[in-house]
Amino acid sequence: MSFLIVPGFGGSGAAHWQSRWEARMEDATRFTPASWDRPDLEDWLSALERGLEQAESPVVLVAHSLACLLTAHWAGRHGEAGRIAAALLVAPPDPQGFAFPREASAGFRDVPRVAFPFPALVLASSNDPYASLAFAQDFAQARGAGFLDIGPCGHINAESGLGDWDEGRRLLAAFVAGCGQPRVCV
Repeated sequence: MSFLIVPGFGGSGAAHWQSRWEARMEDATRFTPASWDRPDLEDWLSALERGLEQAESPVVLVAHSLACLLTAHWAGRHGEAGRIAAALLVAPPDPQGFAFPREASAGFRDVPRVAFPFPALVLASSNDPYASLAFAQDFAQARGAGFLDIGPCGHINAESGLGDWDEGRRLLAAFVAGCGQPRVCV
């Protein structure tokens, strides 16, 4: 099993837990769109496809922020899981929210509401400036994903002061361990 790190808008800098996980996990790679700062949905979808093709199968997506919406767009276009074994989706932003980046609004705003063809777990913060808990819970439910409120952690990014975010790694490990059967994850 391998892990594909899928950062959101702007990528994840060195202090972000995703970058720290990537550095610590031998079986992790990162997707690399050309349009980090002016996200283009088609570019991001192509980058996700490339990342999936290059990763060892099966692949667990570790998506943050805008990449959660990317995952939903990918699932809306693909009716089957393909190489994706599971997805951990952290801090999905509300594309209709006031804080959603204008640069991403053109392609990412209309998010498909289809069930994921793979097990998924959404982690959300109770004080995320980019999405309410109600939005995050609805995002998870509409896609048949599990949901967990991890408390007040902001946007669950570098500014949240999580460091290596060991609790997140434990949640990922428990989630993946529970994914022995399709859509039966705890």
